[in-house]
Amino acid sequence: MKKRISNQKITPNLWFNTNAEEAVNFYLSIFKNSKISRIARYGKEGVDIHGMPEGSVMIIEFLLDGQEFVALNGGPHFRFNEAVSFIVNCDTQEEVDHYWSKLGEGGDPKAQMCGWLKDKFGLSWQVVPTILTELMLDKDPRKAANVMNTMLKMKKLDIAPLEEAYAR
Repeated sequence: MKKRISNQKITPNLWFNTNAEEAVNFYLSIFKNSKISRIARYGKEGVDIHGMPEGSVMIIEFLLDGQEFVALNGGPHFRFNEAVSFIVNCDTQEEVDHYWSKLGEGGDPKAQMCGWLKDKFGLSWQVVPTILTELMLDKDPRKAANVMNTMLKMKKLDIAPLEEAYAR
């Protein structure tokens, strides 16, 4: 018998009002190598505290591209904000375009800047080409500044202009 929720030492727990299952299925449709591991449902116990209908989804353990997560239907008490986000590291522009398009579907377009977006569930994501870190950490402060100035003007990150800024 599995003794804990996750095999990882630290597991992100995502709090939803009542739509954890919808959100998990949305994320599963975007990331390869993803699946639901287990689902726990609310019982009669504690209904006076949690207020959730018996049999409704309480917790979903799931994997997104090998990363373990937990989603909880916990009611309307807490909402996501930009203080926490998930970084999606992308090796190619094709990957950046894919994740940006899929995760941004139905999200808040006003929350899009510098590779950050908010999905339709209010969760913040950073869709980042892996080369960006290398370019921004260059020992030449002029090159790093050029990359930073270019990035700050973007919503979705575009590798070619970032590399051009680096080369200047």
